[in-house]
Amino acid sequence: MSKGILQFIFRSISILPFSILYIISDVLFVLIYYVIGYRKKVVFKNLRNSFPEISEKEIEGIAKRFYKYFPDLIVEAIKMASITQQEVIERIELLNTDEIERHFLNGKGIICVTSHYSNWEWGIHRLSFMTDYPRLVIYKPLNNKDFDQVYNGIRTRFGATMVPMKQILRHIVKLRNSPYFSVFVADQTPVYQESDYFLNFLNQETLVYTGPERIAKMTNNPVVFCEIIPKDKRGFYYAKFTTLVENPSAYEPYEITQIHNKYTEELIRKKPEYWLWTHNRWKRKRRNKA
Repeated sequence: MSKGILQFIFRSISILPFSILYIISDVLFVLIYYVIGYRKKVVFKNLRNSFPEISEKEIEGIAKRFYKYFPDLIVEAIKMASITQQEVIERIELLNTDEIERHFLNGKGIICVTSHYSNWEWGIHRLSFMTDYPRLVIYKPLNNKDFDQVYNGIRTRFGATMVPMKQILRHIVKLRNSPYFSVFVADQTPVYQESDYFLNFLNQETLVYTGPERIAKMTNNPVVFCEIIPKDKRGFYYAKFTTLVENPSAYEPYEITQIHNKYTEELIRKKPEYWLWTHNRWKRKRRNKA
């Protein structure tokens, strides 16, 4: 599918009012959960392995709540193509922004860590209105280059800069003497060439990214977690900032990685239905060294 067609589809759907988009989401839930059964085996396997202490009935409840929210995430992501600045600000309320301002006043860049929890995509747009300092969103390019370019164009509508993981060092070096805001979605599955560090995450041995820690130690910039928290009203969120590490150089190797992964796990355990369970997070296993 060409970029032009993709742009037309995104734009055409995104201009629909939220009320219609959520009707579409309700229909998608029925199709995805009851008809197609999209990635159900992966979702249920992930949930059972992550929460062996709870009953099958509770697992089914979490899965169903996840599948009810998942279509909301889809239509809200599409809405990013036309959502206005006012709508973004109204729908994502910021908490603890003094943490961000404090670091900027100290001349620091910010290593912001987040996860595939709740509507992390809307967080990109909300970040764009927080500060005039450079806003970098570190991401893993998709295999479909046309879709990657179209969706990144949507993500950067309000001034954020999408930076492929392999280029982050180059960008950080350019900004090393000035404040900036860099965001890492740190709960993705790295390939073996990107990391060899495993830790226990959600009751399973898990290969994790160490990129945020490496950049933090290289720059000695603080590590701040951003959690997107759903409000009771559909399509409305909080974005809460918590400083996890003030002085990265004072920490032992992998300690920062352990801290932000532990924070992520605690967030997921509170309301697990908002994490992206369709992702095959544990496909990388420890390899025996020859």
